[in-house]
Amino acid sequence: MAYATASNATLFVVETSELVPAVSARFQRLSVDDQLGLLWFVYTEMGKSITPAAPGAARLHLAEGLLEQIKAMEPSEQLQVMRDLAARRSTPVSRAYGAFSVNTKLAFWYRLAQWMDEGTVIGVPQGYRLSAPAREILNVLVTKADFSQQISILRQAVIGMGIDPLS
Repeated sequence: MAYATASNATLFVVETSELVPAVSARFQRLSVDDQLGLLWFVYTEMGKSITPAAPGAARLHLAEGLLEQIKAMEPSEQLQVMRDLAARRSTPVSRAYGAFSVNTKLAFWYRLAQWMDEGTVIGVPQGYRLSAPAREILNVLVTKADFSQQISILRQAVIGMGIDPLS
C-alpha cells in the first residue's frame, strides 16, 4: 500500500514497507532548523504517545550533566548547541552526545523538548514555522506511521546527530 501527501511543491509517495527509510532519508535532507523544529513538534505534539524510551533503558542520568549544562546557557547558546548537534559539528557537547546510547539520545531530546515547551530552553529560532517538507514528514508520522515506525524514525533522526567520539 502506498501513502501520498501533497503540498504545493511536492508529492511524497511512500510504500508502507519503505516508510521508515523513506521518511528518515527525507528528514536528513531537511535544514538543521527544520530538523530541530520537527523533533520539537514530534515530541511536544505526539509526546503522550511517543515516549523517549523505557525508563531503565534510557539511562537519562548519564545525560543529566550535559542537559543541565545546556539549560544553564543563554538562549542563543542553547540554540547553537542544538544546531551543532543536528549539523554534526565537532564540539565538546556533540562529542559527549555522540557517546550516548540510542535510547539515551531519544530521552535527551525528549527532555529538551519538555524544557522547550516550558520555555526553559530555546531550540528553534523565535517565530519558527515548519517548512512544507517538514510538515509533510510530520503528516506522515502522525497519520501513516504506526508506533513502531514512529520510534524507528525518531531513532534514525537522533542517532546520527552529534559526533562519535571514537571516530
